[in-house]
Amino acid sequence: MTMLMHERSPFDRTPDSPRERAGPIPAAAERATIKQAGKFVLAVLLVGAALAGMIALEAAFFVSRLSH
Repeated sequence: MTMLMHERSPFDRTPDSPRERAGPIPAAAERATIKQAGKFVLAVLLVGAALAGMIALEAAFFVSRLSH
């Protein structure tokens, strides 16, 4: 009978999970996470630009060799 009286379903998260006890994420930690993600994205874009530049230089070299 007590199972029928619960307001939550058995699949809901428990209110005393470690994440809920810790409270909200501090703003500084969230800002640091966003900053770290931004640095990663910037690094990926720079590597992509470097690869595109190398491919463009090789293509220019081969095109110049074809015209002679």
